Order: sequence, then C-alpha cells, then structure tokens
Amino acid sequence: MLFVCYPKCSTCKKAQAWLDAHELQYELRDIKLQNPTEDELRQWHRQSGLPLQRFFNTNGLQYRALNLKDRLSAMSEDEQFALLASDGMLVKRPLLVGDNFALVGFKEVQWADMLQK
Repeated sequence: MLFVCYPKCSTCKKAQAWLDAHELQYELRDIKLQNPTEDELRQWHRQSGLPLQRFFNTNGLQYRALNLKDRLSAMSEDEQFALLASDGMLVKRPLLVGDNFALVGFKEVQWADMLQK
C-alpha cells in the first residue's frame, strides 16, 4: 500500500500510528516533497469512487489563497486534476492507496472496514 501524507499534519500522524498499530506494511510518501502526478490522481479518483472535489484540501492555505471555493465549480475535470498535481498541499490527506482502493482522509472505521482489521 502507498501512504501519502504530510508529516506535520496531526491527522496524518494519527493515521500512520493506526497503520503501525495494526502492523500493516506501507510505502510512505511525503506529499510536500513528491506531489502525486496527474495520472496517479486520476487512477486514485477512479479507485475511490468519490467526487473529485473530495480530493481537495479545503482547509488548506493554498485552497483559500486561490479562492477555489468559488472557482472549482467552473473548472473542468482536466483543469482540476492539473491543479491538484501542481501542488501536493492542495490534495486532501492522508491518502491510502491499495491495488483496488483509495481512501481519502482518515476515518478509522472506514480504514478498518477496507483493510479488514
């Protein structure tokens, strides 16, 4: 599994502690140092079954600075993917990606259900 996080984020720390407590193996990727690519984001979006807007970090400074609350609805899906791929801090985290799933944000019950722990 791929665990995409921002190490300074408290929610990411909780998610990582949960993974470690359940002795799950994962590859760690710092989203600030290595942005997800547009292709990765497209694949994860398909795997998640979620609306694309759920991939945006709506609490982030960049989201507010770019006024995305008002702009996203007018943007095409291609423009949204390109924007997400341009700055990892725009992407909601943590992300946990497996062969056939992608979890966005940390909800312990959802993660436990998906990972059967």
